Amino acid sequence: MTDFAQSRRKMVDNQLRTNDVTDHRILDAMEWVPRERFVPASKQVVAYIDEELPVDTSASRFLMIPHLFGKLVQLAEVRPGDMVMVVGAATGYGAAVLSRLAGTVVAVEENPDLARKAGEILVELGIENAAVIEAKLTDGCPSEGPYDAIVIDGAVDVLPESLLAQLKDGGRLVVIEGRGGSAAARVYRASAGNVSSRFGFNASAGVLPGFEKAAEFVF
Repeated sequence: MTDFAQSRRKMVDNQLRTNDVTDHRILDAMEWVPRERFVPASKQVVAYIDEELPVDTSASRFLMIPHLFGKLVQLAEVRPGDMVMVVGAATGYGAAVLSRLAGTVVAVEENPDLARKAGEILVELGIENAAVIEAKLTDGCPSEGPYDAIVIDGAVDVLPESLLAQLKDGGRLVVIEGRGGSAAARVYRASAGNVSSRFGFNASAGVLPGFEKAAEFVF
């Protein structure tokens, strides 16, 4: 029988700490959240490997590689009391981790089955400061904003301005942009009506639905 608590400790020690995740609040949160609850039963035994894991039978949606997710959250500089939105909640793993770091978490998911599953798991874990909203990912959830931090839990080809518009002054949005070897995590920061961005680290992840680059025609 798999000792999931031991697997979580090994994930934190061997994957997160060795990849420059140094924020102890993030390390503690990811050691607390039972990652195995957020993947299908057939994948629970490998829930803590350093790879993307499918969360649905179509294998179209994934949990991000653990250390990349930890580094992305660290880039967002989430503080206690922050209002945070997770875009691409899937089964709710990211929302569960962020619930340990922030004041309130709004988790946006457009797939009805995944949204329902995420809500059920968060309730089962006794997480009361995170709510799942079923909505188009590219729309976010402006009615609950603006946000101190927005974490896009997956990659994008194109980042909609509508999501940046949901940041508070001083708010941060973190995302992985691009595909393959050219992909990278970036942080966007809103200040006095302007938004600036900077490189975070090299990373790649599955592109979320709705964030794909439009097909280009070649003549």
